Amino acid sequence: MKQMAWAVERDAEHGREVLVLVTLEADADAPRAPVAINLALDRSASMRGVPLLAAVQAAQALVERASPRDYLGLLTFDAEPEQVLPMRAMDTAARAEFLKVLARLASGEGTALHEAVERAAESVRRVLVPGARPQVLMLTDGEPSVGPSQLAEFKSLGARVSESGVMLHALGLGRHYLPDILEALTSPSGTGFVHVDDPEGLPMAVGQLGAELFGEVVADARVHVLPTGFADLRCRHRYPSRVEGDAMSATLGAISQAFPRRVLFAGLLDQAEWTLNVSTSFTEHGDTRRISVPVTRVLPDSDSGRYVRAVSAELDLVAAESAAWKALGRRHQDAAERALETADAALYKLARLGAPEVPAQRHVERLADLRRVLERRANQLPALVMRRAHSEVSRITMSRVGPAAPAPALLPWKTED
Repeated sequence: MKQMAWAVERDAEHGREVLVLVTLEADADAPRAPVAINLALDRSASMRGVPLLAAVQAAQALVERASPRDYLGLLTFDAEPEQVLPMRAMDTAARAEFLKVLARLASGEGTALHEAVERAAESVRRVLVPGARPQVLMLTDGEPSVGPSQLAEFKSLGARVSESGVMLHALGLGRHYLPDILEALTSPSGTGFVHVDDPEGLPMAVGQLGAELFGEVVADARVHVLPTGFADLRCRHRYPSRVEGDAMSATLGAISQAFPRRVLFAGLLDQAEWTLNVSTSFTEHGDTRRISVPVTRVLPDSDSGRYVRAVSAELDLVAAESAAWKALGRRHQDAAERALETADAALYKLARLGAPEVPAQRHVERLADLRRVLERRANQLPALVMRRAHSEVSRITMSRVGPAAPAPALLPWKTED
């Protein structure tokens, strides 16, 4: 396991500030853990036709990826959830049965999303697979129409699922799902959700998520930071975090091959001399380990310093973007415009830093969409754009760092110094 921590001291609005970025990355040749995943598949009426076919093909790809030591189950839901296939080891016979059942799936009516998550989590935690953390992977394109539908109820459910030891992942497909609900369900697990615009994009999204799920090396990873000489310390990412005496910890969840995870802390200094004691804890091959991580102080304008500052700028950007969409949802045009100005400033700062690990280009399209909505002063928000934006914000604030995608063209407004 590769573990690194960089600290940057810099001037901030209210005094001297220290940013500390901790990165955890599994060794490429480390043996992966077995998986225990209950697949919760939406088969409501809106999934009829191409969407359900794409979902079935994506699920089939997951089954084909599984080895005999991996356990998979299948729960389908419309107005009522049904555990169609129990959690079973994916030997040759089980794999063949799984694929056969998937091929016969048909759409129904209604979307009992709340009960489906409850039932899927209950089924997966009834089976112990040594070395594997029980997980639920949910795919839905619908809003809840049966059973609980309030955001607070889904926040409570997400917290209960996580506290029971189950990790929840979610894929939102198309125009109809509610991003706030998926975020409420997945945030306590430290995962975030993924959005797919159309069925054609589903296999690629599931393929990347499958690589992450079937490449897990360690589970229950946590970062612990004990500061000295600080007035305060904050976790900038939206991982579940808590105060432990004079220290703070953040729960990052599983670490998979080729999918590093990182977490940024920021604190104001109240003394000229300061220290940070950083350690990590995680479970590997059934053993819990705790390791001290040396903190390297880097200059703000060094390559590592710009990387740390870029992570901070990106978090500022997505926070402002999220605030702008929420203001638009409340029809607060002025507040949305101010938030967009803040996001633009953060994007410009991110581009100027030029850290290849945190590409500015991936934010350009979403902010352009947001700007067009503001300029039109539309009465109705474009649902697809809003859902995609929420998904990206969720992924970034949970900092699931996957393989880099090809970068689009350079920013058209970038100026020379």
